[in-house]
Amino acid sequence: MKKILLASSTALLLVASSAQAQERKLVISVYGFAQDAFKTILYDPFEAKCGCKVVVETGNSVERLAKLEANKENPVIDMAVVATPDALAATRANLIEPIDVSKLSNYEKLYDIAKDPIGGHMSVGYTFYATSIVYRSDKVTINSWNDLFSKELAGHVAFPNVTTNQGPPTLYMIGKAMGKNTPDLKAPIEKVAEHKDDFVTFYVRSSQLTQLMQQEEIWAAPIGRFAWEGFAKMDLPIKWATPKEGQTGGMNVMILVKGAKNKDLAYQFMDFWLSTEIQTKLAERLIDSPANKEVKLPAAVAENLTYGEDLVKSLDLQPAEAILDNRESWLSQWNAKVGQ
Repeated sequence: MKKILLASSTALLLVASSAQAQERKLVISVYGFAQDAFKTILYDPFEAKCGCKVVVETGNSVERLAKLEANKENPVIDMAVVATPDALAATRANLIEPIDVSKLSNYEKLYDIAKDPIGGHMSVGYTFYATSIVYRSDKVTINSWNDLFSKELAGHVAFPNVTTNQGPPTLYMIGKAMGKNTPDLKAPIEKVAEHKDDFVTFYVRSSQLTQLMQQEEIWAAPIGRFAWEGFAKMDLPIKWATPKEGQTGGMNVMILVKGAKNKDLAYQFMDFWLSTEIQTKLAERLIDSPANKEVKLPAAVAENLTYGEDLVKSLDLQPAEAILDNRESWLSQWNAKVGQ
C-alpha cells in the first residue's frame, strides 16, 4: 500500500512539474513579416530548448509601442524588436530598461555598430540593412548621391517619399554630398523640391520599382538592400552603387520591457536569436542580414544582404535621436516644398 501511495505521489509531482514547465511563457512583440519562417527557424527551436511557450504579437511600430505604453504599469510583453528611433522613443517614455549584456553569451560576436546602437545599453542590434542606389549601368554611371540630380538621369529616377523608411536616409546622404549634412535635412529637401519634376515618382513601396525598372521607365532609385534581390533577378545590366560619400541604412534592435515578467526567458531568447546558428539560418532564407560577424554565407546569398565587415563598417547610419526629433519637421517641409 505504501509503495502504491509513493508511486502515486511521484506521478503527481511529475505531472505538476510538467504543468509548471508548460506555464512558462515568453511574450514577444515583433514585425509581422516572414512569421512562418521565424516560427520554423527561431520560435519552435527555442520552445524545444527552454521548455516554454513563445507567444508572438505582431503589428506596426506605432501599434506596438502604444501597447507598451498602455500596459506600462503591468507589462504584458517581455521583449520586443523595433527600429532604433522607436527604441529611443521607448527609452524616453521609460518603457524599457537597460540590457545586462553579461547575460548574452553571443554579445561579443556582434559587429560593433550593433552592440549599443542608442547608448546606455538600452538595445542590442540583431539586423541592419544598407541603403544605396540601384541603377542601369548601360545607361548611366553613379559615383555620388548627387548623381540622382544629373541631366542624364532627369526623367528616369524614382525617389522615396519622406514618409518611407528609405526617404530620410536618402535625404541624409544627399545632404552629406552637398556638404550640408544637418539633422533638419533642410538643404536636401530643398534640392529635391528644385528637381521634383525630374522624378518619375515619389514611391511609397519598393515593390513598385522592379516593374518600373523592367519597363525602362526608371534607370535608378535609392533602395534598401533587402529589396535588391528583385532587381538582381532581372535580365538587365543593373548595379548596386557604392557612392563616394558612402552608404547609409537602418537597424532593428531588441529591447527589454521594463518590469518584464519573464526576464530570464527574454535574455535566453535574445541570446538564442543572436547565435551564429540562428543568424545564419535567417540570413540563408534572406530574412535578416546578420549582426553576428561569425556568420559565413555563400556569395549567392551574401549579395542579397548587408553582409561583411567592410560593408558594415562603411554604413553611415542616421543617429536615432536625429530621426526621432526631426520626423515631424521633415514631413512639414516635404509637404510644403515637394508636395504629394
